Amino acid sequence: MVPRRLLLVGEGNFSFAASLIDSLDPSVRVTATGFQHRADLEGDPVAVKNLQRLRERGIEVRFGVDCTQLAHALQGEDRDFDRIYFNFPHCGRKAGVAKNRELLAKFFQSCADVLTKEGEVHVALCRGQGGTPADKPQREWHNSWQVVAMAALGGFILSDVSPFSCEAVPGYTCTGYRSQDRPFHIEGALTYVFTQSLPFENSQPRTFRVRLEDRWFYFTEPEALPGKLNRRFLEAPSCHPIRTINEKLIAELGKTFALKRLKCPLPLLSWGGPSVLPPATCDLLPTFWICLHEDNSSSEIPNGEMPQDMEEIPVSVSEHTLPKGLSRGGSKATQEGICERVKLGLRPSLLVHVEAVIHSPEFLPGSLVLSGPVYQKCHILPFMMPAFHETLFILGFNKNMKESCLPSLLDHLKDTLSDLLTQTLQEGSSLSTPVEFVLQPNGKDYTIHVKSLNFGPDYTENLIIGSIITSSIVEHKHQCFVFVSINLDLLVMLACDISDWRILWTFDNRFLKRFAPGKIEHFKSYSLYPPRFVHDVSFWLDEKKAFDELDFHTVARAVSQDTVISVQCLDRFQHPETRQVSLCYRLTYQTCDKALTPQVAAAMQSQFRKEIQRQLHVSLR
Repeated sequence: MVPRRLLLVGEGNFSFAASLIDSLDPSVRVTATGFQHRADLEGDPVAVKNLQRLRERGIEVRFGVDCTQLAHALQGEDRDFDRIYFNFPHCGRKAGVAKNRELLAKFFQSCADVLTKEGEVHVALCRGQGGTPADKPQREWHNSWQVVAMAALGGFILSDVSPFSCEAVPGYTCTGYRSQDRPFHIEGALTYVFTQSLPFENSQPRTFRVRLEDRWFYFTEPEALPGKLNRRFLEAPSCHPIRTINEKLIAELGKTFALKRLKCPLPLLSWGGPSVLPPATCDLLPTFWICLHEDNSSSEIPNGEMPQDMEEIPVSVSEHTLPKGLSRGGSKATQEGICERVKLGLRPSLLVHVEAVIHSPEFLPGSLVLSGPVYQKCHILPFMMPAFHETLFILGFNKNMKESCLPSLLDHLKDTLSDLLTQTLQEGSSLSTPVEFVLQPNGKDYTIHVKSLNFGPDYTENLIIGSIITSSIVEHKHQCFVFVSINLDLLVMLACDISDWRILWTFDNRFLKRFAPGKIEHFKSYSLYPPRFVHDVSFWLDEKKAFDELDFHTVARAVSQDTVISVQCLDRFQHPETRQVSLCYRLTYQTCDKALTPQVAAAMQSQFRKEIQRQLHVSLR
């Protein structure tokens, strides 16, 4: 973004402002401010010279401006700056890290009042002060200014870091606090660039309206899946990288197999609905269930407009069956009792559709492809996703040709995946085959393993991005089938060097701006070094109720709005007399696209403690 209006804060002798204006387009408006009053600078010949130069260029200069109270000094039309500069902030003299953290926190909160939505805040700090991995050497967190955490208090995230270069602004001289103390040592100094993040309110569960048979219902998406339903990443005209890589995958396999695409509706399955999950996918079975509530307002929406807090979504009626007796002629009591049992589940895999597709009267022998989102309860781990996009290839073969065609299929699939995964690797990178098919104990099915090439030394293990099922899970009189299931989200993460799956679901438009339509590109994050906050919780288990750790993780995911990135069991203790069992867990909070503050993390932990008491029937220690 080319800035139109710049605000310079904390100018000492105004040498930065006087030097910067030479490199700017004449159309850029600059407002230079200093904490000192005009009279305090009259004895400084350098400051007097710089101020004279600024006046000659028509630059607005203001004195006595407190960087923590910018809204008071800049009223009305003087606000809405595109960029704010603050070089080497300091409380003065012997002020410790705590005082300077407070200064930064109040400054960032003040910036939020005068900055445009897409504006930037540039803060230059001496070597080590920021407390980020970009500092060389990096100070201990408690001994730094914790600049990223302080910025979060104003709703800002760190989007870029670069060395502070005096050569870029020739004539600039760092004077120190109020131009009175010794200059700061700026060797190894860094400039931190902050931008505003989306608020957490955007991640609240949404309400949807659906029609089943001749009835209208509404439901709220599960608390553990805020913002995960009906995002339409795979549909045109989406330019999401998940759609890009899916289109490339289908196009490449389509050169060998005449693939027919099937529409994949919203992933709702009726209670006791179709399920063809083979043994290799048993870990997908934990399902999110949704309770429907009858919408008695009106079957038709006036003027075709939905309420702001409700969204209408299509559902494939053929796959859903309402409980018998749910008809317009039933008694009110009967209706209410049945409505309580209208429960639908989110599909844990596209494989649940296989039997219905193949046994459909419209089915014609051949090869099919389905693509859509799937949902599964899972533990909180780096590459375990409660929601992701799956593509399922249903490849039909003549029963006498399956075994002879299988090796060719596996080779073609391996080449296709390898090509997609290596498009963003730097030139000259040595690469062994990143894709491996691992035969399962049944001797027929495979899991697809990929080496995590882009994630560095911390991620050395292979990731399972899909499966190949050759065993007969659905019988057909004319054909036998091979099912190839691919986790598109993991495929994108590996191909684009995205280490956090949560960023794929962000509502922040900056994510999609990192990708050109139709291209697989290396992803550069706009949220660097987000701070982590650690909280522990200990509780006694209820002897009469079983404790399910998966439910524990699910509650943590829901309460924290997906900000818990790690759940670690620290200790299990059994009282020697009462034999009651106590567990102690450590939760780590961190975001990938929002400004998380210590206060917000602490509030989430407090709510989590309440929820595990209510939902899991434990007693806090």
